[in-house]
Amino acid sequence: QVQLVESGGGLVQPGGSLRLSCAASGSSSAIYAMGWYRQAPGKQRELVAAIISRSPANYADSVRGRFTISRDIAKNTLTLQMNSLKPEDTAVYYCNAGGALGTFWGQGTQVTVSS
Repeated sequence: QVQLVESGGGLVQPGGSLRLSCAASGSSSAIYAMGWYRQAPGKQRELVAAIISRSPANYADSVRGRFTISRDIAKNTLTLQMNSLKPEDTAVYYCNAGGALGTFWGQGTQVTVSS
């Protein structure tokens, strides 16, 4: 099993920045891919950014150029640096990990972009 714990959400004004972190524990050595998803009220959960193995990161078109995902395998952490935030970025952000043991989700962290 893999446990994921997110942190770093909060309230920020449009144009501001936030940094989300996800700490993985348990059988984290079996993780092949990690990513961030988000779900806004009334909408489906969507992929924000992901890293598969050691390949270049993938980003949703809506966040490319503003968000940066990074993974520290040695520290078992995943981060999402979010810059130039917009009100439409408001959502619950979830950390996701997948590999030989299956797919795992964190509990989510709220990001609210509002003036």
